[in-house]
Amino acid sequence: MKFWAILLLIIIPLIAGTAVGGYLGVIKGAPSIEELKKGNMPGTKIYADDDTLITEISARKSIQVPFREIPRNLINAVVSVEDARFYKHKGIDYIAIIRAALTDLYYHRVKEGGSTITQQLAKITFLSPERTLKRKLREAALAIKIERHLSKDEILELYLNRVYFGHGAYGVEKAAKLFFGKPVTRLTLPECALLAGLIKGPAEFSPFINPAKAKQRQAFVLERMHHEGYITGAQMRQAVSTPIRLSSVRPPSESYAYFIDYVKKYLIEKYGPEKVYEGGLKVYTTMQKDYQVAAQEALREGLRAVDKREGWRGPLRHVNSFTLKTRAGVPGVMPPRSGITEATVVEVTPGRALVNVGGYTGVLLKKDAMWAQKVILPGGHVKIFRKFTLNKILSPGDVILVRVKSASRGYLSVSLEQDPLAQGALVSIDPKTGFVRALVGGYDYLRSDYDRALYAKRQAGSAFKPLIYGAAINDGIPPSYVIDDEPVTFQWPGGSWSPQNYEHKFYGPTSLRDALAHSRNVVTVKLLDYIGVANAIAFARQMGVEEAMPRDLTLALGTLSITPLDLLCAYAPYCNGGTKVRPILIKYITDSRGRILEANEPSTARVISPQVAFLMTSMLEDVVRNGTGYHARVLGGDVAAKTGTTSDYRDAWFVGYTPDLMAAVWVGFDNMRPLGQGETGSRAASPIWVNYMRYVLGKSPADTFEPPEGIVSYTVDSATGAIINNSPAPASSPEYYKEYFIQGTEPPAEKRFEPLQPRNGSDRAP
Repeated sequence: MKFWAILLLIIIPLIAGTAVGGYLGVIKGAPSIEELKKGNMPGTKIYADDDTLITEISARKSIQVPFREIPRNLINAVVSVEDARFYKHKGIDYIAIIRAALTDLYYHRVKEGGSTITQQLAKITFLSPERTLKRKLREAALAIKIERHLSKDEILELYLNRVYFGHGAYGVEKAAKLFFGKPVTRLTLPECALLAGLIKGPAEFSPFINPAKAKQRQAFVLERMHHEGYITGAQMRQAVSTPIRLSSVRPPSESYAYFIDYVKKYLIEKYGPEKVYEGGLKVYTTMQKDYQVAAQEALREGLRAVDKREGWRGPLRHVNSFTLKTRAGVPGVMPPRSGITEATVVEVTPGRALVNVGGYTGVLLKKDAMWAQKVILPGGHVKIFRKFTLNKILSPGDVILVRVKSASRGYLSVSLEQDPLAQGALVSIDPKTGFVRALVGGYDYLRSDYDRALYAKRQAGSAFKPLIYGAAINDGIPPSYVIDDEPVTFQWPGGSWSPQNYEHKFYGPTSLRDALAHSRNVVTVKLLDYIGVANAIAFARQMGVEEAMPRDLTLALGTLSITPLDLLCAYAPYCNGGTKVRPILIKYITDSRGRILEANEPSTARVISPQVAFLMTSMLEDVVRNGTGYHARVLGGDVAAKTGTTSDYRDAWFVGYTPDLMAAVWVGFDNMRPLGQGETGSRAASPIWVNYMRYVLGKSPADTFEPPEGIVSYTVDSATGAIINNSPAPASSPEYYKEYFIQGTEPPAEKRFEPLQPRNGSDRAP
């Protein structure tokens, strides 16, 4: 007996000491209660070009609301759905943990969680996102510590002011203003229930993204509130039947996401996460908010158009008849006008389908779904319904995407939509300063945060041709020079190459101006053969192209890979009178005391003469007036641009500018599969560019491209390029036109140019 008593006296202190030591080891490094109770930390504020705040990067970036001002309905809703035993446990709910474990064991997957509100508060208090056992133990230990030092009301106040509701909204006040356009104090019971339902899955249950799921989740929260005795059955039924009206389609700040993401990554890499999240930095960017929003929307609409031409891929999923029945006819979340949202097909006839849109009845007519007569079948096969009807592609229970066109007497008029698989990018800069005004790296940042405008290197195709022609103009060859567009084969040891035009036709004698306007491949290759590949590469380097370039004649067709921003910057000297600019996204950064940490002033360098820049701009204006860039004619005024298309339609480009603004658009698949037959830069990319620039040009009148000193003009013969007796060009004459020359390079009157002879045949072969 004495032996066991002595053994127990030894073992018990050891176990107790180990437990205490383990607890102290785990809790070490966790925030103190005083730190926990602190309000917002001085994170980094990011401003647009007009010095208005666009976002804040902070560990705690909510608007603090005292507990007494938070509606009781919201508190009860959160407790009911997130932690029904909140007022009974001491930080860890062992009963909930056991119940969740048994449920998960039964379903053979994680179906329920056992985290309490206190544990969730502990979790969001840590800055690091690691998911380790030590982190979990620290959260549990901190939860126990919180319960010992804070009241339940204090815990709820901290939690509700910090929890994430989606779309950048931290805390109940920001969430109330984001979703409903009102302060949290004015929320109704249905609105409180909807917000409480978002905590479990801010993206999954977002009313902006999926109003039907948001409404279902809201109904579940109200049911839980009734079960816990917070509301009566009548209150529950009335709240469920009350429609929800959102304040907007989606927060405008989501359009800023790619720009902000670049700034955030730059700051963390240079200054470290602690300085960014807690240092009180202020970052002043070059973004123009309305340009950024317009760029994002133009890209989204353009990619949807490309996707529709590829064909209908079918419904998102199918729901059974019981689920369909419970959804139909229940007033829910009213989708905003022009918003794209999920809908469930309730009834379908050949010419009309009735759909449930978040509890509202929508009417989809055949004319608003005609694009879906081209159907993509499993395996990639395509079927086209010549006699198209809606019941050939839709069935009751199908979940689809629709756009709300209008609302009248409780009914919605909708059109059929589809999220695109293709991606794209749009970047826009001020040519005089290099300030990046808009930067969009993809269809939707929430779907893919990879920034294609900055990092995707894709083949430039014909969008690179202006650099070949620029090298020739810089060498003294005028735009009127005529080259025969005829079959040609380039021979070299071990191989040969016969370039073809896009249309697989040849057009005979063609001026450089006309060849660029219509993107003639053969003329461009012959021109590169004359000026020399090495010379063209040197010129492109001078213009700012740093990427590797093939040292052969395929360079004429844009076989190099380059990012949209880099290609746009290579055009800048043409727009800017011969001056190269450095792209700038951040103007300056200050610390918490207002001291400037870094400033980025415009950096320019003369790389070509103003006369060469003007001639190239004049030729690129002809691309819009008479060539492949014809979509941009609707803008009016002076517009210069170039389309680009790579082999098999893998990349579509449109790069262009007015005197005051430049923009580049790229469209393609991330896996580099073809966009589809005929999806050229003119068809796939230029409408995006035009829609963006239409908005921009509508905000301020455009300047004109004025010729600098040293530019002269003459009437020339379009067939020979020869000057015609210094006489003015007849109006609308196909035989003669007005051409610009750099003074001193114009040919003698009536003399046509001699055929070009290659300067260097050694760099022809790929």
